[in-house]
Amino acid sequence: MTSPSLVAVVDRLRAAGCVFAEDEAKLLAGAASSPAELAAMVERRVAGLPLEQVVGWAEFCGLRLVVEPGVFVPRRRTEFLAEQAIALARPGAVAVDLCCGVGAVAAALVDAVERMEVYAADLDPAAVRCARRNVAADRVFEGDLYEPLPGGLQGRVDVLAVNAPYVPTGEIRLMPPEARDHEHHVALDGGPDGLDVQRRVAAAAPRWLAPGGHLLIETSERQAPLTVAAFERSGLTTQVLHLEDLGATVAVGTLPVHR
Repeated sequence: MTSPSLVAVVDRLRAAGCVFAEDEAKLLAGAASSPAELAAMVERRVAGLPLEQVVGWAEFCGLRLVVEPGVFVPRRRTEFLAEQAIALARPGAVAVDLCCGVGAVAAALVDAVERMEVYAADLDPAAVRCARRNVAADRVFEGDLYEPLPGGLQGRVDVLAVNAPYVPTGEIRLMPPEARDHEHHVALDGGPDGLDVQRRVAAAAPRWLAPGGHLLIETSERQAPLTVAAFERSGLTTQVLHLEDLGATVAVGTLPVHR
């Protein structure tokens, strides 16, 4: 039987507009170590903080990943990016999760593919702190795109997976408040058309990819032609994959073996 306190939590969450109030109440109750902590967590959730930031973790590809307040919360649709990266990886391959956030794609690669040499990098110090708890800390670097990565990775990367910010600046105000108000905008803002960071990633990718290596970028169905154009300017052969169930789109570029 549901306890009265849990019923009250469900009612409070439902009144605040939480669609899955029952499920959220159970997660909050499971994460709280005391009634006082539960009450505080409910207050944070009602105030609009993402559930994952309140409980301190997010589920991604069957893994539980540390998520701090303020950081970008891994989306379900990004599991499609991780799955495509896993499909292209082989045991012992070198992979980089660029714009890694909490290291979700890197963690999924490590979990799914044997002996992978996986690195990750992000500009947001809070995200890097999380990623260093979700992935081997000495493989996670803080800085702008490729800049902090070890130089010895140039020409060796088999799989370069990227979830760069791709929301056009003018559309951030249209995002749900959970994201707009509680995730660092550096993880959201992709410039006027949303492609500023993607273009920078694609332009430098050939220096880092191994011959036959793959660049995978999460994008939107609407923006995919622009992502593909950036890939083609860098000499990559391209394809676009889409998963309707998650509303997920991934552009894949491959560096020719002979250039």
